[in-house]
Amino acid sequence: MLKLHGAPMSNYYNMVKVALLEKRLPFEEVLQPPPQDAPYLVKSPMGKIPTLETERGYITETHAILEYLEDAYPVPSFRPADPFARAKVRELTQSTELYIELVARRGLGVLFGRPGADDVKAGIKADLEKGIKAMNRLTKFGPWVAGQDLSYADFVLYYTLALGVVSAKANADIDLVAELGAGAWMTRMAARDSVKTADAAAAAFRRQKAANR
Repeated sequence: MLKLHGAPMSNYYNMVKVALLEKRLPFEEVLQPPPQDAPYLVKSPMGKIPTLETERGYITETHAILEYLEDAYPVPSFRPADPFARAKVRELTQSTELYIELVARRGLGVLFGRPGADDVKAGIKADLEKGIKAMNRLTKFGPWVAGQDLSYADFVLYYTLALGVVSAKANADIDLVAELGAGAWMTRMAARDSVKTADAAAAAFRRQKAANR
């Protein structure tokens, strides 16, 4: 059985978890933070989560895991068969990470009561504004992010926004969902059983962590 190592505090973990749920694959969750001890580094060279354990070994990096799931378990598929359409999904996922996720992540200290310096906020604002324009040229929302069919680009964008909206608002006074025109799409995503399951588990994990402090 597949095993997903990590914790639902990670939006990357939840991207993979939703993909597994959407594919209706049996899997076990091995809940743990990203440790840096030697045994875990054998599984994940950078000590990151998530890590997917398969019968042949371990896979890290979310995009690699999502591609593996598509190759190994192609039904149902969340990647177009047409080479050009497939490349556009990959383009969307990479653009989401580079121009929204990694930019917003620079300001996530606000979640822990650590506001960013003014120059950091200015950089986040400038880079997000540029990234939003790029994403608006790429996204379809017709009704899904890449067009008519649900793809793993939807999983990546949804969980990018799950954390990114907080940083964008606090550091740059930007409403990411509104600027991306993603409100109706977010509602559709949140209504999916897979997302409900992942979001409920993430909320329960946060409550447990808060209670243990």
